[in-house]
Amino acid sequence: MLATRFPPDLLDAALALHDNRLPEAERGLKAYLKRDPFDARAIRMLAELAGRIGRLKDAENLLRRAVEIAPAFTAARANLALVLYRQNRASEALDELDRLIEAEPDHPGHANLKAATLGRLGAFEEAIQLYEHVLATAPDQPKLWMSYGHMLKTVGRQADGIAAYRRAIALRPELGEAWWSLANLKTVRFDDADIAAMEAALADSAIGDEDRFHLDFALGKAFEDRREADRAFAHYAAGNRLRRTQLVYDADETERFVDDCITLATGDFLADRAGWGCDAGDPIFILGMPRAGSTLVEQILASHSAIEGTTELPDLPALARRIPNYPHGLAELTRDQARDLGEEYLRRTAVQRRTDRPFFIDKLPNNWAHVLLIRLILPNATIIDARREPRACSFSNFKQHFARGQAFSYALDDMGRYYRDYVRMMAHLDRVQPGSAYRVIHEALVADTEAEVRRLLQACGVEFEPACLAFHETERAVRTASSEQVRQPIFTGGNSAWRPFAPHLEPLIAALGNVVDPYPQVPGNL
Repeated sequence: MLATRFPPDLLDAALALHDNRLPEAERGLKAYLKRDPFDARAIRMLAELAGRIGRLKDAENLLRRAVEIAPAFTAARANLALVLYRQNRASEALDELDRLIEAEPDHPGHANLKAATLGRLGAFEEAIQLYEHVLATAPDQPKLWMSYGHMLKTVGRQADGIAAYRRAIALRPELGEAWWSLANLKTVRFDDADIAAMEAALADSAIGDEDRFHLDFALGKAFEDRREADRAFAHYAAGNRLRRTQLVYDADETERFVDDCITLATGDFLADRAGWGCDAGDPIFILGMPRAGSTLVEQILASHSAIEGTTELPDLPALARRIPNYPHGLAELTRDQARDLGEEYLRRTAVQRRTDRPFFIDKLPNNWAHVLLIRLILPNATIIDARREPRACSFSNFKQHFARGQAFSYALDDMGRYYRDYVRMMAHLDRVQPGSAYRVIHEALVADTEAEVRRLLQACGVEFEPACLAFHETERAVRTASSEQVRQPIFTGGNSAWRPFAPHLEPLIAALGNVVDPYPQVPGNL
């Protein structure tokens, strides 16, 4: 059994961790563990600290040590399941969750995480049934109602999802994420009572930062819908400022990464490696900026009888992280290693496949940073570059709160530089391997949908099918922010949404530089 009484020095470290005084907490915990290396409570706290600063593998190792020392320490096992989930190792997380639920069958937090994990594996109906079972016995859990709403939204049950979000808000009116979840549907219009409730919650100094920035993003959407651009921008800016303080992002680092890729991947470098990698042509990578229309492109393609839609898969970045000194380490790969990595990608992504269709989609936008890796390990994969007007795309990112990732999107200058670096990377690929990526211009797709869809399908090597024009009728789970938009016919109003906010966007436009005026063409001097 774990002792319940904390020694004074461990208590001091726990308080420092609670107050987010991380350097002090780390010093205290490490000093304590030198004296007592078998205290699972201290090991768990050090793992929590590692998780907070993004060292998930360190957190996992510590938590495995904690449950090895104290197998009945369910709090540590719950943390381990969460860390595995955050590393996109859903099957392993499920194993730990099943053990937890066997030990604590009535714990709603375990059921909530298991349902989310099932959803990540594509088992949406099973996840919904689990939520419904738990909520039948514990109906006063606002975060469970919110998570249930997320899953209902994913499978297209919008009205039920809205009702679940509203139930969460009724139980906890200051729950910012539930308000933002309603706003993020893009179909809900907040009334005066909603706005008053959000403003009252925001005025409460006792609410936490997470509720605060979610409320700001939701109020920004509420006032934008009312065409009150200045009030909307004030809330968007406040939400972004607060969220940016919680994230580590260095625009210079992204710029250096792209510079390194461009220096490395000369025409000769790629020609010398022609024929490398796994020769499978199954994957279709849709990449580019978030909020550039990639979900629309995915929905169009997934409406084809030969193409399976999945989601934003984490597997390519996971493989990239394993290559020492990436991207320079690409030069050290052997032919066999390149083939093995391509085959491993296919094995890893197979868990997301639900049909025997010959092609499947990986729609992680940020894979633009890994196009060189794709060309080396999966040379027959299709690459679709989904691109949208830089000001429209960037402002759409700025007013979007992402559940995870996209740390560049919370400051206008970071955003502009990130978009520019993405354009530089793809322009370089165009130069050294012309035709290896097919570009879909969002505005052209909206203006002349049939012609653009026919060209897109041709680029993917499949015949035209009318269902691809009726994409909004395709029934499938959609897990991104555009889930409701792609269940409707083509929407044409989003491309001018940034214009009322133009007076506030000078830092963005300055950072974008010369990619704005030539769009959709690419400047020659990037």
